[in-house]
Amino acid sequence: MEEDEREAFFSKNMALSSSEHSNHESPIELKSYSSGLNWVFLDYSSLWKAGFSWSIFFLLNIGVPLVSHFVFSCSNCDAKHQRPYDTIVQLSLSLFTALSFFSLSSFGRKYGLRKFLFLDKVANESDKVREGYTEQLHKSMKLLSAFVLPCFLADSVYKIWWFASGGTQIPYLYNIYISRIVICILLMSSWLYRTSICFLVCVIFRLTCYLQILRLEEFAQVFNKESDVATILLEHLRIRKNLRVISHRFRVFILSTLILVTVSQFASLLITTEPSSPVDVFTAGELALCSITLVTGLFICLRSAAKITHKAQAVTSLAAKWHASATIETFDGLDDETPTAQIASARATYCATADWDTDNEEGDGDDELDNTNVVPAYANTMSYQKRQALVTYFEHNRAGITVYGFMLDRTWLHTIFAIQLSLTLWILNKTIGIS
Repeated sequence: MEEDEREAFFSKNMALSSSEHSNHESPIELKSYSSGLNWVFLDYSSLWKAGFSWSIFFLLNIGVPLVSHFVFSCSNCDAKHQRPYDTIVQLSLSLFTALSFFSLSSFGRKYGLRKFLFLDKVANESDKVREGYTEQLHKSMKLLSAFVLPCFLADSVYKIWWFASGGTQIPYLYNIYISRIVICILLMSSWLYRTSICFLVCVIFRLTCYLQILRLEEFAQVFNKESDVATILLEHLRIRKNLRVISHRFRVFILSTLILVTVSQFASLLITTEPSSPVDVFTAGELALCSITLVTGLFICLRSAAKITHKAQAVTSLAAKWHASATIETFDGLDDETPTAQIASARATYCATADWDTDNEEGDGDDELDNTNVVPAYANTMSYQKRQALVTYFEHNRAGITVYGFMLDRTWLHTIFAIQLSLTLWILNKTIGIS
């Protein structure tokens, strides 16, 4: 297993290299991910491939944007071909790409593809968890394409139009047509590369969070059967450990992304709201696409973190409901304190109440963790004191995704939104007088 962990992060043959892998560790899963990673030239399986990856990074993320900005600034062009916001576009997208690339490189050196995606531990999970995670693995590359390709196509249309309609205003070398075709292809490749790298880390974070959601939903089943308090406690501790691992791996990336996106968007807002700034689809189109890319990437991360945190904290509510149901069932069984007629009436009401929401109208996102169904009571499973101790443990040890100790739940998202809105109104008040 130690040899597997030391394997290269992006090796194509990693999924096929060992016959010791169980049948649940499908080679197709890693092959699909290796293909996606090779798509953005991320391959550290050998020294020359690692050098090639860094060369592509410097060429498409630094070299081409610098040439594009200084050589093709086109300050003497007509109004439609000027690029007044190119500095913010290139700087924001390149910084986000550099942050994502360095994060992937760090993950590759410290872990391995199997360990980083928790594939080395999925074999110990139930069939339901394995099937759900396998399905999500296949969907991840499709999701990445769904985010990247529309932005790439929109930017390609803009760049092709810009070079085709620029006439002699746009600089060129030797042959005007060959020069512009080569430069246009390089610029389009740079945009595709950068957006792919940016979204790739966000999609990987979403994938690792989804695995923990599957584990939590599976964990919720322990309250519907005979269970031991030690078993429940150990399983919850294992889930909390995985969430801490994910938080530790991605905390720098999430915090840096939040700061970068905030600064970039407010700088864009400050410049575009100046009275003399030209704002139309020709001059500000790339700025809008860049903003969509950055904000969407941040949204994927924050939504995934808030969702897994909500699911993890829902365990406390589920445990309290289970404890209450078991306690009620226990006291209903004390015939010497409660008349038989009252017990029958109470149980009838209890059963009727338990099925009150079995109609066709289900709540949004209802699952094993979020529902209003009464938990079947197993009073003999453990004593009242053990159940109470378990509920107290859940109340004081809430799991979730954290960033340097701050839990990324819905409350923190509301706080972030309130701060962003306040800053936005402040900038608009300073530029166009909105208060």
